[in-house]
Amino acid sequence: MIKKYLLGFIIALLVLSVPLVFYLLDLSSAPVIFGQEKVAYNLPYPGILPDHPLYFLKAVRDRLTDITTRDLIKKANVYLLYSDKRVAMSMMLLKKGKNKLAVSTFSKGEKYFLRIPELLENSKKQGVTPSSDFVVTLKLSNEKHHELIGQLKNELPQGQAQTTDEIFKTNQDIKDKLSKL
Repeated sequence: MIKKYLLGFIIALLVLSVPLVFYLLDLSSAPVIFGQEKVAYNLPYPGILPDHPLYFLKAVRDRLTDITTRDLIKKANVYLLYSDKRVAMSMMLLKKGKNKLAVSTFSKGEKYFLRIPELLENSKKQGVTPSSDFVVTLKLSNEKHHELIGQLKNELPQGQAQTTDEIFKTNQDIKDKLSKL
């Protein structure tokens, strides 16, 4: 009888302690692939992709949001969201085999991101400094984009991989501008 209770207690202790150990260690935050650490930044779900017939509605909505957002810090947040979503779209399009559209979409995402440092500089001139958390988020996003540009380049056919050089250059320009913030 006591053995049954003891065995039940040990099993319950194991069942409860294993998830607790994984939670405390947080092993999921630093996955390692091929000896390199992945950037711990999650891209948002992109929604419908540019190859969808109703994508134009999403583009119109995004444009309206862009036009109506007056606060520079909020606009920088919107541009970060647009940029991250386009990078996520690009990776999904790549998986679907739509390579040219994937590269074009990634490039558009980086162009949105390229607008952010200028917005933040103008915001500083107006006396509103972005939070340090937002700047850290921008830097993490930029690193994630850099990582995914490399992945994009590796998965593209050899003739199309050269088109990513322009995206790499834009990403590096963004990194340089963010380091000055």
